[in-house]
Amino acid sequence: MAEPGDLIEIKRGKYSHWALFVGNGDVIHMTGEGVSTRDAISGIFDFTGSVDSVIAIVKKEKLEDVAKGDQWLVYNHLDNEYKTISPDFILNEAEQSVGKKIPYNLLTYNCEHFVTNLRYGQPQFRQVRDELQR
Repeated sequence: MAEPGDLIEIKRGKYSHWALFVGNGDVIHMTGEGVSTRDAISGIFDFTGSVDSVIAIVKKEKLEDVAKGDQWLVYNHLDNEYKTISPDFILNEAEQSVGKKIPYNLLTYNCEHFVTNLRYGQPQFRQVRDELQR
């Protein structure tokens, strides 16, 4: 069972979506909702094929609504590498982020960066890095 401040990994095919559990079945996460598909695609991959940024919005939603039937798990995957910030501080920072628009970039700041920064004070991403190393 998830505890407030836990990282939630939602399996979405090749890559996962990440959220922060805040209690009462709610999570806080970065989402591209509100950004048109055309804008998101053109913002992520410009005509040269390079990766660019788009704007993401931080939302607080029910985990079941975010998961949309996909498998999810509590996965505090960096607890052995970094000190966990106090749950009260994590939750306060997360709640203050709700509604903010944040530049999203697949390689430099994505949903995994967002939640690991909240939990550890270190924006990290492993899934894309690990995939690029294959």
